[in-house]
Amino acid sequence: MIIVVDASVAVKWYIGEHLNDIAEKLLEGSFELFAPELIVPEFGSIIWKKVRRGEITSVEGRKIVAEFTKHEINLQSHKDLLTAAYIGAELSGQTVYDWTYLTLAVILSCAFVTADANFYKALEGTPMRKHLLWLGDL
Repeated sequence: MIIVVDASVAVKWYIGEHLNDIAEKLLEGSFELFAPELIVPEFGSIIWKKVRRGEITSVEGRKIVAEFTKHEINLQSHKDLLTAAYIGAELSGQTVYDWTYLTLAVILSCAFVTADANFYKALEGTPMRKHLLWLGDL
């Protein structure tokens, strides 16, 4: 099964947060993971913030970042996603960043799995809902 994942899901592969047990199931092999290239710096930024807040050590952060780069995630260029992501953001008031993931899911005709409650709630009552999947509902 093909799915698009975002950094809010990927972080849960390493950090003991709410829904991390469900996120870890995405790595068991029955899913083919896709993401825009954006996931790489976004993931790194989230881990860096956790180090700065003292939630994890610098050594742990570096180890997590190194491990993340080993995952089999099919990374897609932003170039073909930007126009649609921008239009979606403009129409919904949500970020181009979040819409980049959703746009990829629409193009691939698959679900975008997220743990970003704000984005999910903002779009769950729209036609885009058919491409959105809350991590907890997996």
